[in-house]
Amino acid sequence: MKNRIQDLATLDLYQNRGKVKWIIFIASLIISVGSIYYTNTLVSELKERETKQITLYANAMEYVANNSDNLTFIHQGIIQENHNIPVIVADAFGNPTGQYRNIKFKNNATEEDIDKKLRAEVLRMKMDYEPIQIVENQFLYYTNSELLTRLKYYPYVQLSVILVFGVLAFAVFNQSKIAEQNRVWAGLTKETAHQLGTPIASLMAWIDYLKNSPVWDENKEVIVELDKDVSKLRMVTERFSNIGSAPVIKQENIYQVVEEAVSYLRPRISSKVSITLNTHAEEVEAMMNKSLFEWVVENICKNAVDAMKGQGAIEINIVKESEQFVYVDISDTGKGIDKSMFKKVFNPGFTTRKRGWGLGLTLAKRIIEGYHRGRIFVYQSEVGKGTTFRIVLRGTQESAEEFKVNQDPFIG
Repeated sequence: MKNRIQDLATLDLYQNRGKVKWIIFIASLIISVGSIYYTNTLVSELKERETKQITLYANAMEYVANNSDNLTFIHQGIIQENHNIPVIVADAFGNPTGQYRNIKFKNNATEEDIDKKLRAEVLRMKMDYEPIQIVENQFLYYTNSELLTRLKYYPYVQLSVILVFGVLAFAVFNQSKIAEQNRVWAGLTKETAHQLGTPIASLMAWIDYLKNSPVWDENKEVIVELDKDVSKLRMVTERFSNIGSAPVIKQENIYQVVEEAVSYLRPRISSKVSITLNTHAEEVEAMMNKSLFEWVVENICKNAVDAMKGQGAIEINIVKESEQFVYVDISDTGKGIDKSMFKKVFNPGFTTRKRGWGLGLTLAKRIIEGYHRGRIFVYQSEVGKGTTFRIVLRGTQESAEEFKVNQDPFIG
């Protein structure tokens, strides 16, 4: 019971993974905004500090210009010690006077190149900050230091690196998780097939004994049905054996395959449910593994019976759309599916029943898209009227060649 509750909690988490993703996204957004806000606060404080420094720098230059005394300590202690903040002295029209600091020029720059660069920098600095007047017709232009500029863009670079790393880590983790789940699927099915083998062999022996015993004449119908069920168990065991290994995909008469699956289902479902099989030709062939494809048809039909609560109609239409594709549409008159749930019905654990694990359609999707390289989806549905599932199979070996199964999709 405890394990059941834990499994249900895991399935609930899986089904609500959309909400979990939003929670993670919002938390990441808060962290990102907080990081940017904190860095911008530091940038603002550093910018204010640089503004005060440049104001002091301008006052020192003004003082030196207006006093003829020996002010070497001001010149060396304040003006010459500016190694970070780019500054240019220019007139009211933005013409550089030749005094500047921390402006980078290309190697072997000529006087003309230097003047051109200074004028361009003055225009850029004027857009960043209002110039500070030193003396009449002399203004000090300045901009942010290289350190402040790098710090300003640092959080965006940091977040970009974290984002790239997070995406890569998520992709690797997700692939690892899928591979692990696939190994669990394969191991579980192999072990199930192994465990079923012995009792099925024993049942077959008992049926053979009954066929040759005096009770055969009186219980013929019962023994025949028992034989069918044991044969079905053998087929189920074969299906489980195929999960975890590459099954043989070959051309089969799809009408006959579906007819066999339906014939087995009819006496084992509610007598109030009718199953109709339609096709424009009984010789339609498609690339498939017969045993696994019958499993898919049975799963969808059983889900349809549940959706109709044991009363209604199932209609199966086989259409050869072209030489390349064959469509199998399975329709029911059940309660229907809301459009927002079309994709979710294939998720592991999705079920509308009080009992059940919600793995039937998940398995069907894996078989059709993983092994057969086809497609299965909700073709149309209307709440209160019914649902149609469409299966698309490859019609010929040539059309399926590029989709050839090279490895077991359950193992990854």
